[in-house]
Amino acid sequence: MDIRLNGRSAVVTGGSKGLGLAIAEEYAKSGADVAILARDQGTLAEAKAKIQAGAPGRKVAAISCDVSKSADIRKTFDQIMSEFGKIDIYVNNAGQSTRGPSETLTDEMWQADLDLKLFAQIRFCRLIFPQMKERRWGRIISVLNIGAKAPGADSAPTSASRAAQMAFTKALSQEGAPHNVLVNSLHVGVIVSDQIKRRYDRERPNVSFDQYVAEAGKGVPLGRMGRAEEFANVATFLASDAASYLTGCAINVDGGRSPVV
Repeated sequence: MDIRLNGRSAVVTGGSKGLGLAIAEEYAKSGADVAILARDQGTLAEAKAKIQAGAPGRKVAAISCDVSKSADIRKTFDQIMSEFGKIDIYVNNAGQSTRGPSETLTDEMWQADLDLKLFAQIRFCRLIFPQMKERRWGRIISVLNIGAKAPGADSAPTSASRAAQMAFTKALSQEGAPHNVLVNSLHVGVIVSDQIKRRYDRERPNVSFDQYVAEAGKGVPLGRMGRAEEFANVATFLASDAASYLTGCAINVDGGRSPVV
């Protein structure tokens, strides 16, 4: 099956590194014009150059945007519409993992997590959804984690935010279905990414990074951590015409790790 996104334009939040960058790269290679959003101009410039090197001729916009702020989202939406003329695919990927014992978490920590994840998704979709409906074609994909279905200890904010995003995704899929706007979520388990590298740097184990990744992957039924490009492949399929009968799905891309399907 040849998965192509020719003529499509995509927006990927948190698109300057990790899973977001991998998705943006694959979308561009598959023929889409891509706008990547993040806060840091330096990483955005590096990501743009990398995407363009792998997909010459594709339009790539790198936009500094704090998706936790409503005004930034409005300004960014207008900029993308001015540059691309339409948004066919929206990937809600920006996020962080706010963790800790519940009794230690302040209202401010909770609100920051909800603003960055749930409300960013709601605010972007409020702007993007109408023009998708009007053209009778759209794909909205939320990158969540398996904690949305099976929360662990000390994960209340991030798990609650992700669970709310999953519910919003399901509700929006029902609204979009009559208009051929398909809305799904992808749930990550453990994938080799910048987040894993930061965890390795924090813990400073007395082993190499490759050994650390191999050891961490032993708890996954497939026996290893996933790769960012494997996740991006599924996101590209969902963004394509090949996934024309999939909506309202919460798909685990986790090597079988989640106890909940």
